[in-house]
Amino acid sequence: MTDPTAVAPPVEQASVWTDAWRYLRTNPLFLIGLAIIVVMVAMALFPALFAGGVDPTDCDLSLSRQAPSAAHRFGVDLQGCDYYANVVYGARTSVAIGVLTVIGVLVIGVLVGAPAGYFGGWIDSVLARVTDVFFGIPLFLGALILLTVSAQRSVWTVAMALIAFGWMTAMRLVRSSVFAIRGSDYVLAAQALGAPTLRILVRHILPNALAPVLIYATIAVGTFISAEAALTYLGIGLQAPEISWGLQINVAQSLIGTSPHLLFFPALFLSITVLGFILLGDTMRDALDPKRR
Repeated sequence: MTDPTAVAPPVEQASVWTDAWRYLRTNPLFLIGLAIIVVMVAMALFPALFAGGVDPTDCDLSLSRQAPSAAHRFGVDLQGCDYYANVVYGARTSVAIGVLTVIGVLVIGVLVGAPAGYFGGWIDSVLARVTDVFFGIPLFLGALILLTVSAQRSVWTVAMALIAFGWMTAMRLVRSSVFAIRGSDYVLAAQALGAPTLRILVRHILPNALAPVLIYATIAVGTFISAEAALTYLGIGLQAPEISWGLQINVAQSLIGTSPHLLFFPALFLSITVLGFILLGDTMRDALDPKRR
């Protein structure tokens, strides 16, 4: 006979994120992308550990442009500095700019897109038109103009220039997600109970609108890292004494015939890092695709 006081075992609720994780943890592309990102982030946080304690500014001009060897696995740069240490330390600057830019882009995207999608009407029209104005200026061109007139080009300066012309896509994603969710039963119930608008947005709408935004943010980190490298390669981005892959590629462009290793290694690290974020974003998009379930 069944005990009426017995508590039934909890029933596992298969959420969207649980289902997505089941898919991702068996996807080799996701695991490869995740491994690349973990290594690159660890390299950015602890460059001295990966560089074996070698100081990237400890240089000997007599060794200038020396080819890779047992003593210098990536060779020596133009100033006679160990190139492996410089490439490792370059990860910190490049990854920092990518992450800082994405954080800034998401903050602006949420602050502008959430009210536009929730309230609609004239608020949506005004914010959408402002966004369209910024959309008319390409990211690369806008950042190039801002950095050209900037007196000092540091990590923060480059990140701010990319944020200023890179937030529009995040805004549109947030706006469309909030617009699709605002008519849901749980949102209408919260409104009927008199919950404040800010509470509804923060507690009920935004957590359920994060999926497309997170996918975009993951891919965008790689995009902004590439943008920083391109701007620096053109001489418009970071300046010495900063260490970044873009600066290394900029210096190496005139030496590719005699010292190809100076171009190959930073370009390789840049490509692998961008590939890692793209793989992670693409597999997350597949995992969260409603058509897959």
